[in-house]
Amino acid sequence: MGVVWLIGEISNFSAPVSGHWYLTLKDSRAQVKCAVFRGNNRRVTFRPENGKQVLVKARLSLYEPRGDYQLIIESMQPEGDGRLQQQFEQLKMQLAVEGLFAQSSKLAIPEHPKHIGVITSATGAALHDILQVLKRRDPSLPVIIYPTMVQGDAAAISIAQAIGLANERNECDVLIVGRGGGSLEDLWCFNNEIVARTIASSQIPIISAVGHEVDVTIADFVADLRAATPSAAAELVSRDQSFKLQGILAKQKQLMNAMNRYISQQQQQVLIQQHRLEKLHPKHQLQKQSQQLDEKEAQLKRAMLALLNTAKQRLSRLHMQLEMHAPANKIAKKQQTLSHLEQRLNKAIEAQVRQERHQFELLTEKLDAVSPLATMRRGYSISTKQGKVVTQSQQLKSGDTLVTRFADGEVTSSVQSITPSQDQ
Repeated sequence: MGVVWLIGEISNFSAPVSGHWYLTLKDSRAQVKCAVFRGNNRRVTFRPENGKQVLVKARLSLYEPRGDYQLIIESMQPEGDGRLQQQFEQLKMQLAVEGLFAQSSKLAIPEHPKHIGVITSATGAALHDILQVLKRRDPSLPVIIYPTMVQGDAAAISIAQAIGLANERNECDVLIVGRGGGSLEDLWCFNNEIVARTIASSQIPIISAVGHEVDVTIADFVADLRAATPSAAAELVSRDQSFKLQGILAKQKQLMNAMNRYISQQQQQVLIQQHRLEKLHPKHQLQKQSQQLDEKEAQLKRAMLALLNTAKQRLSRLHMQLEMHAPANKIAKKQQTLSHLEQRLNKAIEAQVRQERHQFELLTEKLDAVSPLATMRRGYSISTKQGKVVTQSQQLKSGDTLVTRFADGEVTSSVQSITPSQDQ
């Protein structure tokens, strides 16, 4: 038969130490035994009593030891709340089938939102709790309030309009939608289909914070994140300053470690690539060729020095040969020979002069012996007229000029008269 919903009156209620509940559910026409196991009765928000009208969600079962059919109750609500709960379950099932609760369709809540939007009553305790938490944890975080009704028949439309306005203005990173605790009827606007579909279509992530921790609404299932209370929602969207600092320091440390690892890896890669590049880079080839060029240059220098030394030696030999055959040397030798010849000539001349002088002296002596000068030294003289020796007086006439030469000088005289010799 699957799941059944029944409304009836509680009777024969018992709660043994096992923690299970046993009761009979009856109306004016029939009754049926029921069991509420410990895992399910913990979700019941009231204490069952005999005579109380309730709405239950149950499955049919057979208790084999006695052969009795019984209902295993999964949830129980007072009759009034039960009808609402039934509507809640029906809408929940419908929206779940449509995929509005799917995790894949939910938006991620920003880790560090810059602007917070709050959709709730402007005078409710929920807003006060949210603001107190935000002020304590992160007073610099801006908060934008979208006041709305959170109870009554018009509350669902008001909430949907506030969500739409927040999306239209697009000035928040995340929205908190909720209110404080209350009865099922008080919270019913958050179980409205309009509110659920508006939350699902929101482009801004929404945190549902309706009632207390035990209160669950359709808005909680559709929202991107559920908070147990409005204060808890404020805790979720804010970060304590010391927590922020610790987070920043942790992130900084992680970043430094990651950067160090990355730098180390990159340095290793750079060294590898640099080594490869050095092998392939023209600079490496140029260095090798430069080294080879240096070696060739050294070899060339050695060869040039050897060649130069050989040339110097050959030049030295040629220079010596040239010096041996040079005209200057020949001239020096000839000059030396000439000097020797000159010395010999001088000696020969001197000898010749001595000989000639001696001969001259001999001739002079002979000449002196026959020379008129010798005669003149004995008292004789020689007269000349116009350079001719006068030997006879007839050669003279009065007025002639005579030059008479004595042994020690000459006398010029004029002929006054001529006296012929008596011998003539």
